[in-house]
Amino acid sequence: MTKPIVAIVGRPNVGKSTFFNRLIGERRAIVEDLPGTTRDRLYGDTFWNGREFTVVDTAGVLFGGEDPNLPEAEIARRTRAQAEHAIAEADAIIFIVDGRDGLTAADSDVADVLRTTSKPVVLAVNKCDSQERMLDAVEFYALNLGEPIPMSAFHGLGTGDVLDRLTEYLPPKTFTQEEERHLRIAIVGRPNVGKSSLLNRLLGQERSVVSSIPGTTRDPIDTTITYHGEPITLIDTAGIRRAGKIERGIEKYSVLRTLRAIERCDVALLLIDATEGVTAQDTHIAGMVVEAKKGLILVVNKWDAIEKDSHTYYAFQDQVREAFKFADYAPIVFVSALTGQRVSHLLDYAREVYVQRQKRVPTSELNNFLREVMLQQPPMAVKKGAHLRLYYAVQPQTEPPVFLFFANDGELVHWSYARYLENRLRERYGFQGTPIVIVFRSRERKEER
Repeated sequence: MTKPIVAIVGRPNVGKSTFFNRLIGERRAIVEDLPGTTRDRLYGDTFWNGREFTVVDTAGVLFGGEDPNLPEAEIARRTRAQAEHAIAEADAIIFIVDGRDGLTAADSDVADVLRTTSKPVVLAVNKCDSQERMLDAVEFYALNLGEPIPMSAFHGLGTGDVLDRLTEYLPPKTFTQEEERHLRIAIVGRPNVGKSSLLNRLLGQERSVVSSIPGTTRDPIDTTITYHGEPITLIDTAGIRRAGKIERGIEKYSVLRTLRAIERCDVALLLIDATEGVTAQDTHIAGMVVEAKKGLILVVNKWDAIEKDSHTYYAFQDQVREAFKFADYAPIVFVSALTGQRVSHLLDYAREVYVQRQKRVPTSELNNFLREVMLQQPPMAVKKGAHLRLYYAVQPQTEPPVFLFFANDGELVHWSYARYLENRLRERYGFQGTPIVIVFRSRERKEER
């Protein structure tokens, strides 16, 4: 199921980021600490009323690092552009205005754009932290965008009312039919690392425009091919730049499109430019793939442009492994989209990762495995002297593989023991290229239910 995208729009300093942080900070479905990743928190998954959706802080996308003391006309122009792009990319929009400042010309300018769209808009009047300001929120009826909902993102007042209205507007849940299921591969990476060239090489034709100008590809492009009698969908995506390097305009919203492409895929091919080496933004994108729990293959492109000796391959491989320690299960493939060197192997690697994501370990076999590894290394507790026991394990889910371990107290398990179990699972069963989710649960808590 594809999660809807909700964009938060409005002029600067109305509290968009505060509202965004409240959503992903307090109602985030899964929180993980992935050492070695750098992620700009411009987006996040959250849920309300049983609906999960991706929320995007457009203030971070469009105004990060800019001078807040801009002339009103310039603010109006930029907020209008922000609203136009949000309309194009989002499934629903939360338009935030400032209840302290009252109605401004910039608010009206954004409202003019939002009224032209068929996308649902929720009008939220922020900073209404008193009864008087809540009553004054009726002023924003003049925007002709429906009922203004007073709230205070900082104090959390009224935010539930905003989300209640939002979930009424979200598109219905849609599920891919089982008979339509097949491997979907997203080609992701920074601009100008050769994504479109790789797609064209895989297809054997000029499917995407290839240019030396970074950012040529703006939309994810889906192409379905048949490989060894099986359908495979290839998704080419716009490159993601470091936040400070993203220029004004539609390119900023290519980030949203790439997020959607990652969510839709089963396996992501992350391209790394061999001539530039691994960058922080490469690890940032890998973190997005890992957080989405998708399969990952690290593809070092432009390998033909590197001067090599007998040590070059191993030195570069070590560099990649060190940078992506948080995804050490991902295969590394050295290719040249220009010459076609080893490109033919990529689909085979992706198919294998796809198979690994669907692997299920029988419960009896999994518990025999658990007894063996506990004999080799007894469970470690976070509290010194605490008594920790693991009773049994099950695998309730695939794509990605999820393993549930029942203990006398699941909160006592040390993170390093979870890592130990993951390493042993990979040694025994493979799971190459796919994240593994390990969950510990207290058996007593389950029995109470």
